[in-house]
Amino acid sequence: MLRRALVVDDEPAVCEFIQGILCSTGAEVLTLTTGLEAQVYLREEKFTVALLDLRMAEPDGTELTRQTRAFGINQRTPIILISDDQSPAAVSLAFAAGVSFFLYEPIDKVRLLKLIRATEGAIEHERRRFRRVALRSRVRLVFGNREWEGETIDISLDGMRARGPAGLTAGMLVRVTLYLSPDMKPIVGSGSVIRLQDFLLPLIFREGQREMSSRVLQGVSDSD
Repeated sequence: MLRRALVVDDEPAVCEFIQGILCSTGAEVLTLTTGLEAQVYLREEKFTVALLDLRMAEPDGTELTRQTRAFGINQRTPIILISDDQSPAAVSLAFAAGVSFFLYEPIDKVRLLKLIRATEGAIEHERRRFRRVALRSRVRLVFGNREWEGETIDISLDGMRARGPAGLTAGMLVRVTLYLSPDMKPIVGSGSVIRLQDFLLPLIFREGQREMSSRVLQGVSDSD
């Protein structure tokens, strides 16, 4: 099921039209008219699907897709490019940047809904990755000669949220130690910090090993 969609087009009428269609399916829809606004939201908020205009002012849809695929919590989010250009060159550049599907203008309601249904497999996979289970465990981060200690709030296949004292800044590389139980060896890995609404530490557990690697850490502190 489509839950939260981002629509970015420099034509407000296009945004409104797509928003109406997606809202009719029960989705929450955020509409924006510039790529610069979209950059911020794609870095800081998780979306089920994103629809981006190919020809809006820089960054255009292709460049915005490239940036999204390179870093952040929407790296695997299905991206639909809204385009009036069906040339092989435009299609090739867009797919190379990481576009999932094309929605050609003029936009048709039936075609759009079929396209959304085509993304459902990828959408469900992303939902499982971010589904959270409540878990309270001690976690320790080491950065340089400093340490940060806190407690996890919840954990998912791809992340955990934790709360603790202030002191972390965006871009900081950290060493992570997660203490699940006094009877178990701690899970050790590394990560980097992104300042967002709460801590989100994506983890990839290697089968048979008590190690982890992380790509993103987003955080709030008790002082927020």
